[in-house]
Amino acid sequence: MLDRLDHALRSRPERAAVLTATRTGAPRVRATRGELAELSDAFAAALHARGLRAGDTVGVAVRPGPRALAVLLALWRLGLRGAVLDPGAGPDVLRARLALARPSLVLADAAAQAVAGWARPLARRARLALPDLAELGPVATVGPRLPGCAPALDLRAPRLGVPGHRDVDGTVDGDADAVIVFTSGTTSLPRAVVHTRASLSAGMATVSSLFDAHGDRPVLGGTFFVLVPSLTRGAPVALPAGNPRVLARQLGRLRPQDTYLTPPRLRDALGAGARFHGRVWTGSAPAGAGLLARVREAGAAEAWGVYALTELFPAAAVEAREKADFEEAGDLVGAPLPGVLAKPGEDGQLLLSGPAARHRYLGEEPDPWVRTGDRARLDGAGRIVLEGRSKDMVLRRAENIYPGLYEPALHVPGVELAVLVGIPAGDGDERLVAVVQPRRGADEHALRAALDEPVRRMGTARPDALLLARIPLSGRSRKPDRAATAALAARRLGPPE
Repeated sequence: MLDRLDHALRSRPERAAVLTATRTGAPRVRATRGELAELSDAFAAALHARGLRAGDTVGVAVRPGPRALAVLLALWRLGLRGAVLDPGAGPDVLRARLALARPSLVLADAAAQAVAGWARPLARRARLALPDLAELGPVATVGPRLPGCAPALDLRAPRLGVPGHRDVDGTVDGDADAVIVFTSGTTSLPRAVVHTRASLSAGMATVSSLFDAHGDRPVLGGTFFVLVPSLTRGAPVALPAGNPRVLARQLGRLRPQDTYLTPPRLRDALGAGARFHGRVWTGSAPAGAGLLARVREAGAAEAWGVYALTELFPAAAVEAREKADFEEAGDLVGAPLPGVLAKPGEDGQLLLSGPAARHRYLGEEPDPWVRTGDRARLDGAGRIVLEGRSKDMVLRRAENIYPGLYEPALHVPGVELAVLVGIPAGDGDERLVAVVQPRRGADEHALRAALDEPVRRMGTARPDALLLARIPLSGRSRKPDRAATAALAARRLGPPE
């Protein structure tokens, strides 16, 4: 798919590739197809000139958009492995993840470096925090530099001798690693999904078959799994506006043939009076029948919920009318997409496999079956019906938050026990609550003050509320009972406002 995209960009270089929106919602060309191809060539030459070769790992902390896509194309062309770095994970988690991936070079835009440097106080308000990237190895700036940034990649590096796609294909096969995406684990033992070139291509091909985007009509969405298939088929892609009112205007002006937004972004857009056109897709968090019905009432011809995981994207999809007609217990997420195999494990957990499944977790042996952490069954038509999550992950505004990453930081002096739990916030979303059990005799005022710093360092996983309470225990091992703790937090905090 990425090879086809590179060819497609060069075939019609004058056409718009990536669009943004003005405050009135009017489309504005951010990059043409030719500009994307040229930028990817320049990045590939610069990385090759720095001595990076097939199989090396490159950390990527670049905001989604044309530069990030050009970086991906350059890494793919050279057979390099990209490790996706999330500034919202917090400095301690990010430092551990980089230690595991051990990149030869970190590519970061000026914004990411500013978060780690002079703009740290401002970034805290946005729940962003990065360690000093220079501590973690060589860093190069992608895009315009700001004061204090690392040297920029040399976009004037000679291109003679830089491998082309055919040259790399001769030495890098489909089983070679393409990307590392960190998901769970702990600060001391991170866990990361590794996709090969073959599995990444298979996932993008599945998305392409769903979208069926072509011609001049734009697609609205910001993820690589939207950008790559759409641009390959010739459709320009509009990055969704961040402001809900501007997004509503953007949708009205653009009238995209396909729209992909997370459930929180959909709710925000609907709240701003957005009208939809064509097909609307949503995923990354639960999307109930009610939300999909609201999208259709707002003008969409079809409204689809996509069931996907970092380990296998996408796995299943269901349209609003089919979901509304489902009257059995559980959450219908649809039939497995072509090539996806699904079965319940012995413990009731849903297992998935297929060409788009991750190859392995970094540092672990390959396993063809992905354990989703979701309890599920297959109905008489072979469709997947979720029956609840069996893992501790909390979903807040389409973000996966793994408590084990952050709970150790809550154990400051005076804390007996601490857990992070999710409680309902409405329409499938959750509030994240830190429930902390003080030691006997601990000063609660001083304890809250001591927790300020570790809570701040949690980045986008910062809890919505901090509750001091005795944590229920269960079983012979007297482990924290997370379900009972979540129920306790829900009672104490009350319903969301």
